[in-house]
Amino acid sequence: LAAEPDAAFVAVAAALRRWSIVGIPTDTVYGIAALPAHDDALRRLFALKERSERKSVAVLVGSLEQAESLTTVSLARFASWWPGPLTVVVPRRAGVSWSLGGDDATVGLRCPDHGFVRRLADTLGPIATTSANRSGEPTLTSAADVALAFPELALVVDGGVLPGVASTVVDATTDLPRVLREGPITAAALG
Repeated sequence: LAAEPDAAFVAVAAALRRWSIVGIPTDTVYGIAALPAHDDALRRLFALKERSERKSVAVLVGSLEQAESLTTVSLARFASWWPGPLTVVVPRRAGVSWSLGGDDATVGLRCPDHGFVRRLADTLGPIATTSANRSGEPTLTSAADVALAFPELALVVDGGVLPGVASTVVDATTDLPRVLREGPITAAALG
């Protein structure tokens, strides 16, 4: 499916509401995604990725406000990087009990610079997402490659060829944030 037409948006939203797993483009890499409120969808997401549930998946949001509804800390210091290629690991707000893998006390949040994905998150709520590749394998850069690698997906949105560089990940669970993975935003740029 093409990334921008309303028909693609309607199809992806319907698939996610049915607890299906979909392939979506972001501003960095293709992802495989599910709504986080359904434990079975998240289990299938981990199984498709062949990812250990000890490793968490990120949550894509449509806005800073939506992100802050999921955490106990202010994200204002990262606002200049959003929307953009920055994932921020923060403490989870009580009641955010999704099975995202890893530490149940934290959540990795990202507001991508991709209107289609932000519209999905604004409409459906936060979206659990991980890069579209099997664990340990290179990231896939085209919708065709994602569809071939993951025939179990309900659908894959074609966002063209993407750069294949995953977002920068920052641990902001302490007063002094530290870079866990450097991506398009360097540690030096974050200060």
